[in-house]
Amino acid sequence: MHEDFWHERWRTGQIGFHQAEPDRNLTQYWPGLALATGSSVLVPLCGKSLDMLWLRDRGYSVLGIEISAIAVEAFFAENGIAPRRSSAPDHEIYRSAGLRLLRADLFSLTKASLGPIDGLYDRAAAIAFSASQRPGYVEKVASLLERGTRGLLVTVEYSQQQMSGPPFSLEREEVLRLYSPFFEVEEIARADTLEREHRMRARGVTAWHEVCYRLVRA
Repeated sequence: MHEDFWHERWRTGQIGFHQAEPDRNLTQYWPGLALATGSSVLVPLCGKSLDMLWLRDRGYSVLGIEISAIAVEAFFAENGIAPRRSSAPDHEIYRSAGLRLLRADLFSLTKASLGPIDGLYDRAAAIAFSASQRPGYVEKVASLLERGTRGLLVTVEYSQQQMSGPPFSLEREEVLRLYSPFFEVEEIARADTLEREHRMRARGVTAWHEVCYRLVRA
C-alpha cells in the first residue's frame, strides 16, 4: 500500500471497499469478544466506515486511523457529525462523542501517541497491503497493543491469478505465519460470498471467501 495510491483512490472516488452498512462479521462476532462497555477500539485504515458508528453506538470508544483527509471529512459530513479538530506533531485529530479519528500515517504513530487500546477491528486494512508489505503492517499494529487486547480480523481469499488486488487475498496459512508471533489466532467463520460480490465477478473472480479470525495479543 503506497500513500499516493490511496490518496488517488479517494480523490477519484474509487472506493469499492466502502460498505453502505455495518459489516456482517462485525455485527455477528464482535459481541463474542466480550469487551467491556467504554473499551477503546482501534480501527486501522478506517476510511469512512460505518462500522465505527456501530461500535460507538454500542458504547465503545472508537479510535480510527486514516491517511486520507477526504475520507475523514466525508465520514463526519455524511453522518451529520461536527467534530472538534486539533493538531499533534505527527497527525491531525478529529473528535466527537465516542469517536477519535487521526488523520495520519499509521506507521508514524506510537503506543504513547494513541493511548490505551482494548480492542482491535480490522476489516479492510490487512488486505489492503500486498504480500511484501504485510509483515511490516502486522508488526506495527502489534506494537501498538498491550498483552490481552482482543480483536477481529476479516480477510478475503481468492485466486490472485484472476485478480491482483487490492484487496489482496490473505490465505489462512499466511495469517497464521504473520500473526502467530504476536497473537493467539482462531478462525471463527468462513463464508462463500461470491454471489453478492458483483464487482469481483465482473473482474473475472470465480471463487471468493470471507474469513473472520479472533485475535488476542500475546
